[in-house]
Amino acid sequence: MKVFCLGGAGKICRETAHDLVQWSDFEQITIGDRDVAAGQEVTAWLNDPRVNFVDVDLNDRDATIALFREYDIVLDGTAISMNGRAAGLIAAAGAHGVNLNGFGDEYAWDEEFKAHAKTFVPGFGMTPGITNMMARFAADAMDTVDSVRVSHGAFRPVAFSNAIAETTIYEYDPALPGRVVFEDGVLKQVLPFARPLEVELPEPYGKTIQYIIPHPETVTLSQYLREKGVKLIEVRGTWPERNMQLIRALYDWGFLRNDCVRVGGVELGIMDAVAQYLVQSPEGQSTELYGYSLHVKVIGHRSRQRTCHTLWHTHPPSDGSVPGWGKLRAYTRCVGIPMAIAAQLIARGEVHGTGAIIPERAFDPGHVFAELEKRGIIIHERFETL
Repeated sequence: MKVFCLGGAGKICRETAHDLVQWSDFEQITIGDRDVAAGQEVTAWLNDPRVNFVDVDLNDRDATIALFREYDIVLDGTAISMNGRAAGLIAAAGAHGVNLNGFGDEYAWDEEFKAHAKTFVPGFGMTPGITNMMARFAADAMDTVDSVRVSHGAFRPVAFSNAIAETTIYEYDPALPGRVVFEDGVLKQVLPFARPLEVELPEPYGKTIQYIIPHPETVTLSQYLREKGVKLIEVRGTWPERNMQLIRALYDWGFLRNDCVRVGGVELGIMDAVAQYLVQSPEGQSTELYGYSLHVKVIGHRSRQRTCHTLWHTHPPSDGSVPGWGKLRAYTRCVGIPMAIAAQLIARGEVHGTGAIIPERAFDPGHVFAELEKRGIIIHERFETL
């Protein structure tokens, strides 16, 4: 089988390709990107005869569809703003697909994927992705579910790439309709920095204050758990404390509205300018602590007993003591590896159904956790009777 890594020159999707080189049986692994120099650099770094590079432009619809038809699976590592377009091209090409973000446009192509008997899984990185698996794993063991609280700490620079800068602006846009909680049967929109909650993450992260974020787990879990009577689903997140201080100040001063301003006769969005400064500045490119930390708490009833099932994950440290996991790679590998695992499960026929499928219905959590463990990413759990 052949796999295409769209956006494969980026810092995250190159880790997806790296995992495929290490663990998969794909006969061809193609890095696809507009940045030719970066794509060739990644190809040389991977140093595997199965790996090649292709310059791809999603704006050229016909050429992109023809290219994707040569592959069994297309993995989309592009920015949020490109995901809907990419999913449509993958559907038209009749290939399987997975992306990292899963913010919703992908489901518009459900019927086209079904017509080709193909599967597309929107959002299979760490979060969304592994968080969905953790919540499903805990909820499946319960007769009814009262609440699900998904939390994560993404310890990475605020703008180590243009795509990450775009994610930052997107998630804290004050007008964003997708920043919701599921409460008493309906999705309710909330503002940035809503519902602060102290979440204890494992060392070296410790206690963090986390806020509601616009992640698709809220929507997909409300669909998956509908029959179990779930009353509350909240998804929170945080970045390093210094990053959060910056975003809070930008929010309080109105920068995150991205109002247009005139500078030297040129009109631009003020937050677009701030984002470009961060991408090009040392402050935007570094942080003190690197890594990822997931935390999922599900409360419900099992055999008439009220129960709390908490799951969290750990990964090799970012201090350089484990080769390949130093500094930023402790974050980017955590995000990129799950998409590679999803590709391998699809290739082995271990995916359930066709069409655009929410992560909770696509894979068996046990299969995913076993693959993560091979790579040093461990899911931990604790049961409590309430």
